Amino acid sequence: MKTVPVIQPLPAAPTPAAVQTLPANLRRFLYLTSALTGAAILIVEILGAKMLSPYVGTSHFVWTAQITVTLVALATGYYLGGWLADRSPGLDRMYVCILGGAIYLCATVPLCRSVAYACLEFRLAVGSLLAALFLFFVPLTLLATVGPFLVRNFTRSVDSVGGMVGRLSAISTLGSVGGTLLIGYVLIPHLPNSMTMYLTAITLMTVVVLYWFGVRPQPAKSLAKALVVVGLFAGLATGFAGVHHDVRVEIPNFEELERRNSNFGEMIVIQHTNQLVRYYLNDFLTQNTYDPMRKQSLSMFTYMLHGLARTYTPKLERALCIGLGVGIVPMALAKDGVSVDVVEINPAMVGVAQRHFNLEPDKLHILIEDGRPYLNRCTNRYDAVVLDAFLGDSSPSHLMTREAFQAMKQVLNPNGTLVINSFGDLTPGNDFFTASLERTLQSVFASVKIHTSTHGNVLFVASDRKPLEFVRQPDLTQVHDAAIIQTEAAYRTVAETQPGHGRILTDDFNPVEFYDAKNREDIRRSLAFRMRDKDSD
Repeated sequence: MKTVPVIQPLPAAPTPAAVQTLPANLRRFLYLTSALTGAAILIVEILGAKMLSPYVGTSHFVWTAQITVTLVALATGYYLGGWLADRSPGLDRMYVCILGGAIYLCATVPLCRSVAYACLEFRLAVGSLLAALFLFFVPLTLLATVGPFLVRNFTRSVDSVGGMVGRLSAISTLGSVGGTLLIGYVLIPHLPNSMTMYLTAITLMTVVVLYWFGVRPQPAKSLAKALVVVGLFAGLATGFAGVHHDVRVEIPNFEELERRNSNFGEMIVIQHTNQLVRYYLNDFLTQNTYDPMRKQSLSMFTYMLHGLARTYTPKLERALCIGLGVGIVPMALAKDGVSVDVVEINPAMVGVAQRHFNLEPDKLHILIEDGRPYLNRCTNRYDAVVLDAFLGDSSPSHLMTREAFQAMKQVLNPNGTLVINSFGDLTPGNDFFTASLERTLQSVFASVKIHTSTHGNVLFVASDRKPLEFVRQPDLTQVHDAAIIQTEAAYRTVAETQPGHGRILTDDFNPVEFYDAKNREDIRRSLAFRMRDKDSD
């Protein structure tokens, strides 16, 4: 007889413990933290490049460095945050990281200038990377630890981890979108960069305070609260020191007439206290000089832009100026009886020029927009186009291509003239930009001439008129005494670049920022150090 084995019933599975969820107020606050730190990361990324631009410029090297540092910091922060969260998922550590990032951001303002000048000793590509690394890697890394901490604290079941990660990522990204719009359309146009950085840091500190003293599930110990308060005071003290030490650069023997921020750099007007010399600076780089008593420019290029249009154009009744500057060239044309349209990308420029450089806007037709879109839809015809668009140490590359020059040619009347101001070099080995500009113009116009002096400005004249000769002699009677020698030399000096140098620049391939980097570095370094030396006199 076989024995039938008795099958014992399996023990009942233990009843799973109730899934603990975060309190509703804490959950909402964590979502807010995710959004605000996401916004802060994008604000710091954009603002960091703006803070460094007075010293290292705004070329693709600078933005490449800033984006690279941001991405490396995010990767580091995600890894560090995940490691910390797995060791101890408590939210206290996360908010300490946010506080540390806020304190460091306060320190970037007083440190920015000295760090940037130190990094100017290196090549631009290396120097901009080092400056961004020193100033912004640490705070961005600390802010990036928030994501892993939140995922670790929100996740209570594997079944919901996908939705939770997606939700937190969406909230953080939307915060970044908000931060990008806020800094682009509100903060940069209306507030100094230093104030924007301090407000960002204070917002992060406020989040920390609200957590430790209000939202934290268990009351914090007295020591922890004391450490948080000390950290807050450290950050605020650093910011206070920065406001009084380095935000406003005092230049001996100069009076600051106006300073304001804009989407296209910090705009500064200063005047010498012992001489009748007024300067317009963009991101601390001199853009024009002016005698307020005689109401005349002290800069050669202003006379050459006006004069070349006048001397090379047979009939000059209507002109287009791409770039207002401080308004000297358009006003000179208007005083000759020319009807002048001006396309200026920076809306703040009109007011600055009117207040300090005697611009009379009612005598011009000023449009606030980028020159290239205007050319693409323009139906007007002009006898002369004057291109004097600069951003710090260089001209916008999208206005220096074959397609851009074709658009300028289309708005010119027969025998019309294009006159261009640029920073360039004719020395073999350093002439890529100048040679490329000449070759590109020659691919569009029948005649091209180069006028220059010894002070860096290279002026191009292009037309379909052959031969391209003066139709009237230069009028030097209105040139300021301080600029007369350079202006006479620029009229006399007609140069050519070396055959085979440079390349035709197109919208599809315009590597001028790369190949002309050394020249632009030298120009910016020279101008930046000149301002530093004035400040240290």
